[in-house]
Amino acid sequence: MSPNICWLCKTFRAEENRIISRLSLDEVLQWSQSFEKLITSKHGPMIYKTYLKTEHSEENIDFWLACEAYKKITSQRKRIYVARKLFASYIQPQAPKEINIDSPVKKSIIKNVQEPTQSCFDEAQQEVYIHMERDSYPRFLESKFYQQLKYRLQTDSIKEKGRKLAPLA
Repeated sequence: MSPNICWLCKTFRAEENRIISRLSLDEVLQWSQSFEKLITSKHGPMIYKTYLKTEHSEENIDFWLACEAYKKITSQRKRIYVARKLFASYIQPQAPKEINIDSPVKKSIIKNVQEPTQSCFDEAQQEVYIHMERDSYPRFLESKFYQQLKYRLQTDSIKEKGRKLAPLA
C-alpha cells in the first residue's frame, strides 16, 4: 500500500464516524452526476478536498472555496485585506499554494488587487473550476476513495433496510 493511501486511510478513519454519519447515500451518488453537484453539496467539497490531498492539489479547492467566501464580504476594508491574502497565498509567483492560471488572468488580478472588487478573482476561480472539473473530478469518481465510500454507504443502507424489515420477536 502506498504512503498516500495509508495517509488517506488514516485521515479518513479519523473523521470517518463524524462525516459518514452525516453523509447520505443519495448525496454521494449525486456527486457522480456532475462536478457542480459535488462542489455545491453539503459535504462534497470536504470529501473532494480529502481526495485532492492524495494528488497534492488541494490548493485548487482551497482557492475555489476561498473565492466563494470572498464574494460574500461586504466591508471594503475586509475585502482589501482578504484579497491581498488570497493573492499572497495563491496567485503571486512562488506563492505557498500557487494555482495554475493563465498569465493574462494573473496580470488582471495583479492590477485589480490594488483596489479589489467583489469579482476580481472570478476569472481565476473559473479557470480553477474548469481544471478540477476536467482533470481531477473524473479521477475522483474512478478512485478507490470514492468507490469505497459509495460501497460503504450502500452496504449501510442495505443493513438499515434489513433492520427495518426484520420481524419483531
